[in-house]
Amino acid sequence: MILLVSSLWPALAAALVLGLVVGALTGLPRGGFALAAAGLLLVGLAILAGLSTLRTVPGESGLWIETGALVLGAYLAGCAVGGLGRAVSGRPL
Repeated sequence: MILLVSSLWPALAAALVLGLVVGALTGLPRGGFALAAAGLLLVGLAILAGLSTLRTVPGESGLWIETGALVLGAYLAGCAVGGLGRAVSGRPL
């Protein structure tokens, strides 16, 4: 996993920055549709993380699953931090 992170750091940094921007522009999810969409993304992250942890998919497909889990996790972390930053700053939506 360390080798994967060291080779994918540009994609992880881009996903984190994109998440920060999206979170800062939109804020934390409040409506029913936004909460459902955030829940679906978290479920997708949990499924990808579970598949990569259990190593059920070998080879190149497993690499794609691990990459997707890392990039999606970085994006969602950026969205959460950006949304919290917007909430703390008190900017209206």
